[in-house]
Amino acid sequence: MKKSLFALMLLSLSIISACSDEEEKPNVPNKPQEEEQQSHENQQESSKSNKENTVASITQAGALKNVKDQLNTDLPITLPKGLPITEGTLLTATTKAEANEVEIVFFESKEYLPINDIKLKQPDRATVIARLLVKQYENADEASEQIAFENFSQKGGQEVDLGSNIKGYQDAGAGSLWTGWNEGRWAVATHTRTDNPEAGVKLAKQAVQFLESHMLPIPKQHGSAQLDVYESGNLIVWQEDKLVYTLDSIKDPLKALEIATAFYH
Repeated sequence: MKKSLFALMLLSLSIISACSDEEEKPNVPNKPQEEEQQSHENQQESSKSNKENTVASITQAGALKNVKDQLNTDLPITLPKGLPITEGTLLTATTKAEANEVEIVFFESKEYLPINDIKLKQPDRATVIARLLVKQYENADEASEQIAFENFSQKGGQEVDLGSNIKGYQDAGAGSLWTGWNEGRWAVATHTRTDNPEAGVKLAKQAVQFLESHMLPIPKQHGSAQLDVYESGNLIVWQEDKLVYTLDSIKDPLKALEIATAFYH
């Protein structure tokens, strides 16, 4: 009987001691659990930061800033404020810079491709929007010689009403028909074939209407634009002192004008 009573007392003391230890021990997660939780929080923060950086870099403003950063040139180049791209696509580009010349090819892509990404060489990954070439000449006079500026009212030709109180002048030769007019320091002309004369006038009227609400960059001293009905020879060139800007590789003639007007600041 005494042995049983003694065993019962020992058991009671053990239970009381265990309960006391449990109360005194702080409720602290073990170390592996702490590290796992901290790692998860860091991953979430990193993911959030990366997402914000990606969003910033795929906007047009971000892409154009990246183009500027990649150029690594001392030439005082002006870039467009934005470019007309297809809905659902992103703006990107390739850049090439030499001592007195810079080339930028703008692309649109359905996926995010950084500036100068090697995938831009694959035609199925991105589509060319336009090519911009900026070249610096020895002096302003030499730069001016690169501009095919004409005063069409002095040159003469068959007059045509283009609307907005603007007269165009038509000149035909070698199967081509040009309709030219002047807008300030700019000489603008549309090209069609002689067997499709109305197409040239129609495009000229569309261009005049577009330029009623959009401004071409102010050249120093002149600029010229050739707009092609058949989307094969659109060319826009203007001078800024010793610099000459050339826009080409643009299929749609009205889009070529839209891109040029994006350089107006």
